[in-house]
Amino acid sequence: MSLQDRVEQAFAPGSALSRSIEQFNPRAGQTEMAIAIARTIDNGGTLVVEAGTGVGKTFSYLVPALLSGARVLLSTATKTLQDQLFGRDLPQLVQALGLPVRRALLKGRGSYLCLHRLELARQDAVSRDRIAMRTLAKIEQWSHVTKSGDLAELAGLDERSPMLPHVTSTRENCLGAQCPKFRGCHVNQARREALAADVVVINHHLFFADLAVRESGMAELLPTVQTVIFDEAHQLNETGLQFLGRHLTTGQVIDFARDLLAVGLQQARGLKDWQQLAADTERAARDLRMLVGRPTAVRLRWSDAVPDQVEPHGWGECMAALHEACANAVAAIGGVVELGPDLERLRERGAGLATLAEFFLKQRDPACVRWLDVGAQLRLIESPLDIAQAVQDKVLKSNNEADNRRSWIFTSATLGDDPLLRWFTEPCGLSGARILRVESPFDYQSQAALYVPRDLPKPNDPEHSAQVAGLVARVAPLIGGRTLVLTTTLRALRGISEALTLYFSASQTMRILVQGQGPKRELMDRFRNAASDGGPGCILVASASFWEGIDIPGDALQLVVIDKLPFPPPNDPLVEARSSRLEAAGRSAFNDYFIPEAAVALKQGAGRLIRRESDRGALVLCDTRLVSMGYGRRLLAALPPMRRIKAEAELVDVLSGFTTPSTMDPNWA
Repeated sequence: MSLQDRVEQAFAPGSALSRSIEQFNPRAGQTEMAIAIARTIDNGGTLVVEAGTGVGKTFSYLVPALLSGARVLLSTATKTLQDQLFGRDLPQLVQALGLPVRRALLKGRGSYLCLHRLELARQDAVSRDRIAMRTLAKIEQWSHVTKSGDLAELAGLDERSPMLPHVTSTRENCLGAQCPKFRGCHVNQARREALAADVVVINHHLFFADLAVRESGMAELLPTVQTVIFDEAHQLNETGLQFLGRHLTTGQVIDFARDLLAVGLQQARGLKDWQQLAADTERAARDLRMLVGRPTAVRLRWSDAVPDQVEPHGWGECMAALHEACANAVAAIGGVVELGPDLERLRERGAGLATLAEFFLKQRDPACVRWLDVGAQLRLIESPLDIAQAVQDKVLKSNNEADNRRSWIFTSATLGDDPLLRWFTEPCGLSGARILRVESPFDYQSQAALYVPRDLPKPNDPEHSAQVAGLVARVAPLIGGRTLVLTTTLRALRGISEALTLYFSASQTMRILVQGQGPKRELMDRFRNAASDGGPGCILVASASFWEGIDIPGDALQLVVIDKLPFPPPNDPLVEARSSRLEAAGRSAFNDYFIPEAAVALKQGAGRLIRRESDRGALVLCDTRLVSMGYGRRLLAALPPMRRIKAEAELVDVLSGFTTPSTMDPNWA
């Protein structure tokens, strides 16, 4: 029996999946996608699949991958999704299908406890505050019982904890085989398990980080894999760009200076003036940051020798001082490097920083774009405009016949707004791939309503955020909160959340959760639980990462409000460079870049609303351009086919009819 036949049989009614997995229901789109993937695995080549929400794409690619018997590499967008895939979906299917499959989870080294760095942190504990000491003690206690060293296992550890860099390693500070803790190294253990496994689950960051440096892990693993699957593939381009260019941060320099002081005093005290060397290096980084000023997050163009709006002479002096401080540190370490492997790694790090400082003093590569990210630290970045060339040269291209039979699967719920999915395939170098689009099985006409208020101010009007908050304040109480407000800017996030907080401050009938108040996972748990804990209703106001990867099925979320169309910021240096390239090729930057970008982001945001066949909800898009501008029709067409309503009174009627999915009239529309 062919792989395609076995896959079709696996998804049929009465199959092992139907008998073993309670929530499994055969779906035509899911089977269609799975058969297409089986065909690609058999024949080799590249397949791009856009699978609408509810298709069940995870099972669609896992079933043929597992039944093929081939070695498989699965890559997803985040470590959270990676854990879900490895800890829930794979075990379910392996058990249901009765397959003897060896599985491994592989993350970047920053996800694992470094035993050597933990020991150094313990020795340097005197300089830490009480909170840091408690965190360190908690990590140390856990270190005695963990088998994997994966910090995601440690309950209650804040992913933003400032202690994490002190107990994890980086490519720059890892001692490798010279490490005194090498035998028990959790990173090496994870890599050994990956090399011995049939199915390895990684994430996009690890894939591209390793691709950029050919460090280990992936460089050894990829040649032995027949099938590579990228889930949440819409993030590939932006993720890849983080690793395929060059970047230097003042935070990197400050971390180097602190490690220089700690290691120098521990292993070569009195042989060099470590305090002065570290102080000079850290001061150079801080002087550079102070020169730029601008406390708010912003990207500055950098088309000439100096970033825009930065004083040229001061920039040159600060960059030269940074280079000199790193070079002096490298020279000092060179005199004592034989005393230990930590010093050798410090010398390599310092040399790398000095090289980058020299690089950014020169003119940029004309084929790349350069910019300055200004935030709590400075990030100096030079990057290609997309990952197309890297994918063609480093991923797909091969002179090996066995490699040419390898299958590459790219899938996501949102990959573009045209039949060829060019928004995804062009920047990822996949223009020759086979394309499959599978529609969502949800009945959006009966499950969801779409409302575009026509009486709101224009999106750039100073009153827009206040008016959006007013609309939310009027309608969210009708369903006891259960509302997610997605904003396109941090300014709108602040404006809407502050207005809502003020509005409900007296009545205390609604809790306003705001992105940034705590870890994302904690905010999501509080939001989900608010629907069932009997307390006040809940409105979550969020931006950025909350537009995607949020799964809140059931009646915990019944209203999604989007403040504006999510167009890319036109003055962003990367956006400008991409636009200029399109215009130079005789294409329209607005039609071929801005609109597709907005369409994909809009689909992602709207996709938070309906997650199951029983869900009911309303989507409110607070941007009048959707009905007043010609391109609005194209953006509306990219959304699921929801029932359209035209007045707030209709929205009130819809929301007033919501109870729980089990007691609702299924014909409410």
